Amino acid sequence: MARLAQTAGLTDVQQEILSTVRDFVDKEIIPVATELEHRDEYPQQIVDGLKELGLFGLMIPEEYGGLGESLLTYALCVEEIARGWMSVSGIINTHFIVAYMLKQHGTQEQKEHFLPRMAAGDIRGAFSMSEPGLGSDVSAITSKAVKDGDEYVLNGQKMWLTNGGTSSLVAVLVRSDEGHSPEEAAAKPHKSMTTFLVEKEPGFGEVRPGLTIPGKIDKMGYKGVDTTELIMDGLRVPADRVLGGVTGRGFYQMMDGVEVGRVNVAARGCGVAQRAFELGVQYAQQRHTFGKPIAQHQAIQFKLAEMATKVEAAHAMMVNAARKKDSGERNDLEAGMAKYLASEYCKEVVEDAFRIHGGYGFSKEYEIERLYREAPMLLIGEGTAEIQKMIIGRRLLEEYRFQG
Repeated sequence: MARLAQTAGLTDVQQEILSTVRDFVDKEIIPVATELEHRDEYPQQIVDGLKELGLFGLMIPEEYGGLGESLLTYALCVEEIARGWMSVSGIINTHFIVAYMLKQHGTQEQKEHFLPRMAAGDIRGAFSMSEPGLGSDVSAITSKAVKDGDEYVLNGQKMWLTNGGTSSLVAVLVRSDEGHSPEEAAAKPHKSMTTFLVEKEPGFGEVRPGLTIPGKIDKMGYKGVDTTELIMDGLRVPADRVLGGVTGRGFYQMMDGVEVGRVNVAARGCGVAQRAFELGVQYAQQRHTFGKPIAQHQAIQFKLAEMATKVEAAHAMMVNAARKKDSGERNDLEAGMAKYLASEYCKEVVEDAFRIHGGYGFSKEYEIERLYREAPMLLIGEGTAEIQKMIIGRRLLEEYRFQG
């Protein structure tokens, strides 16, 4: 068992789940990840294995056929999976954000309709906030829903859907200005947004009338998993597929989901950093220069010391953020800090492992080359590092308001 990134106070059940996942990662993911990644191939066999393990139902309550586990258990599983291949953790993360939003905000009918099939992995979730022109400025969304009898008609273009092709349920955030004058909607854009639960066929092209998934976006890293656009052109959605049954709450529902997502991104950063450290510390003991393993050179030992400290610190902050959410407390400050630190440290640990590998780090033969292309996604996914710092700064000013 590795010394780094241990978590105190886990139950026997949690330890058993983590041990099973780690074993699966070592046997089924690490040996094939780089080859699949280079081919940009969807890891169907791996996903089927995770489905068999029951991982798609990890955080879904037992009454809906899930395991009813905590965010901490989930985050630690994500850390293990990202250690094997970060793309696989993305397939699970978007699924869980949607399941979590349904569990927290869905109507009873919506929970009963979707959650059991999500727990079984038969329905895969994706969620969609961003649009081509707005980046992190969610309040500037232009996609729109207009009421028409018992249905809504949705129009607009969404961007950066993880699982956009393979998913069969997408939680889509759009503007719906019901009950608001144009002036009110402009003054308080957050209050005029609604989340719709859109069912579709997996695949690309027109996946249901009025809904098109054009194809996979070709990316530098984070391959295998499909990242797509979503185009709505007269898409009709029944009124009972408004998340929670009431319009105007979508922004707050999505932000609640994103808090879970930020803990997840922190966990991914921890997992990728751990793998980079493992690769670096192994290679440093195998590679010889000037008559001894490079691990015995002080310059390399300093690198290893810094890498290990960053792995440990990021893991501790991620665990703290997950436990805070599990206790029912607000965790946006802790989740923002964990996501920011873990993603920045991940990039630095991966780069140090890359440097330790020397010229071989640049070769596609070595795993570190893949990690080097994957780490930057964490700096922008689920809100950029700059957005995290804005959130952290605002929350600190709330907590430490000057009483002069």
